[in-house]
Amino acid sequence: MAETYSKDEIARRMKGVVASAKGDLAGLRTGRASPSLLDPVSVEAYGNRMPVSQLGTVSAPESRMLTVQVWDKSMVKHVDKAIRDAGLGLNPQVDGQLLRIPLPELTQDRRKELVKLAHKYSEQGRVAIRNVRRDGMELLKKLEKDHKISQDEQHKQGDELQKLTDANIKDIDAMLLAKEHEIMQV
Repeated sequence: MAETYSKDEIARRMKGVVASAKGDLAGLRTGRASPSLLDPVSVEAYGNRMPVSQLGTVSAPESRMLTVQVWDKSMVKHVDKAIRDAGLGLNPQVDGQLLRIPLPELTQDRRKELVKLAHKYSEQGRVAIRNVRRDGMELLKKLEKDHKISQDEQHKQGDELQKLTDANIKDIDAMLLAKEHEIMQV
């Protein structure tokens, strides 16, 4: 980290963590179909690993159905295999270049597993935010030790940093609560 303390930089890093946690939680399956369910699925295509969304149009025409309109006919089998092997419990049905993916009903046990996974993702986010806070605090202490800022300034900046940390952790907790409610809704 640079020799200067930037509250904007710390806030940007924390917002990045929150956005990442939001993406992780969005990928968790709930009772209804969402194109973001296929975000973690990557396909071996053209010599690279690519997300499904870069190989076709993903949509949710019904509450229990996803479709993937694959653009390149030669990639249909690869996309089908990647979705089957992703560990999401999905079995696409191939219809030309269109993959229909029916979503089976979630069992209570599977819902509980998904809630545990949501808690794991949000805890990873909270830890990452606390790591950003720690980096900021260490930098403030170093600046104070090197007499670049006063002790009062270090405490004031430290308090602001803690408020920023609390606000971002609160955002993650709110996302977790909403996702938990969404998963458990039958």
